[in-house]
Amino acid sequence: MPPRLRLQPRNLRVRIYHHQLPSQQCTYASLTTATTPAPPIDQTIHSIPPIARFPLNQPPSHKPPEIRKSQLHRQYQSLLKSSPLILLFQHNNLRALEWMGIRRELAYALRSVDAERTAAGCQDLYADAIKIQIIQTGIFASALRVVEFYHPESQPDPTTQHPSDPATASSARIPNTLPTPDGTRFMHGLSRRAHQAAADKKLKLELDPLLSGPLAAVAFPAVSPQHLKVALSILSPSSDFPAPKRKAQPSYHEPSVQAGLQKLMLLGARVEGKVFDQEGTRWVGSIPGGIDGLRAQLVAMLQNVGAGITNTLESAGRSLYFTMEGRKGMLEDEQKEEKIEKGQQ
Repeated sequence: MPPRLRLQPRNLRVRIYHHQLPSQQCTYASLTTATTPAPPIDQTIHSIPPIARFPLNQPPSHKPPEIRKSQLHRQYQSLLKSSPLILLFQHNNLRALEWMGIRRELAYALRSVDAERTAAGCQDLYADAIKIQIIQTGIFASALRVVEFYHPESQPDPTTQHPSDPATASSARIPNTLPTPDGTRFMHGLSRRAHQAAADKKLKLELDPLLSGPLAAVAFPAVSPQHLKVALSILSPSSDFPAPKRKAQPSYHEPSVQAGLQKLMLLGARVEGKVFDQEGTRWVGSIPGGIDGLRAQLVAMLQNVGAGITNTLESAGRSLYFTMEGRKGMLEDEQKEEKIEKGQQ
């Protein structure tokens, strides 16, 4: 505790000039002062938290957040976290007119799927949320590494408040140091800790062989085999996913659209964090009935398993019953034969 300072009244004097006197004489007056109070006990144990160097709504990042690369990095992280199904295509020198035609035909086909689902009474409509966009391969790979390898919830001493908040400082006993960009409490996707976790070259991604060259991604807000089937029939038609007929969709067969589709090549997909090649992607799109079909198959499988277990449990009792009934018939026959023999004697 700091020492108390007591001021004596005789040690502090104020000189008062009387200007009305011709001799310019002055007199002294004493001032009485109060004793300086002692500081609070909390202030003597814990220091006051420093002034925040960073605003609450804009924590520091490893790279300047105002540049386009940082914004793309954050956008790709959000895309990867919110899209359980992503198709990857390689594009080669597509013109703007070709991109416009491909996007138009894809949107038209997806809206037709939503119209069918609406007529069937389904409320899960994803046509407006499914877009095809060109991605920066290097930034997308870095964002994917952050999403896969950086888990801030497992970091020690997490907090949801700002490091310079007095409430946080008093509860967490934060030392009297200003927050730095590499502090443990800055755990967003652009922080220095996220950059260090993604920079570990020993960790390998399953999508590394596909992340090369010019890429385009089609993000789905949910795993919908019906929408995936239509997207594959438009962007990568095959025997399993035939392209729409000219009579049904004549604009799809325009020269600009066909020229653009010839420059697109399906590489694979990322479904629920798992990597699928072309065959696996087409298998997901070929599930009959979509999610409802999967649920029906699962229910049928569980019913078959339950019926098999019931038959197995009942088979032991049934076999025992048949054995006892057979033995009972044999005993009855033996008794009848004995009676007949006694009657003959």
